[in-house]
Amino acid sequence: MDIFPDFGAVGAATELRSIIGALMTYVLIFAVLMLIISAVTWALASSNGHVQTAGRARIGVLVAAGSAALAGCGIAWANFLLSVGSGM
Repeated sequence: MDIFPDFGAVGAATELRSIIGALMTYVLIFAVLMLIISAVTWALASSNGHVQTAGRARIGVLVAAGSAALAGCGIAWANFLLSVGSGM
């Protein structure tokens, strides 16, 4: 029994895949940019003694790293689920 999504049933499935790929690229680019900006802000605020700004920048680093990890692992997770589904 092969279980696989029928991408042919969706009109313009190739365009849909390219749009999703482009959106994932934008998410990863913005997450890395926010990670860099938050890390620099955290370093500068810590060295100058701004405790509240350093705390918020640290949260920004954690959120940016988490969103980059989720965006990066999303495709791998979907491919894993598709391979498990087709193997059943």
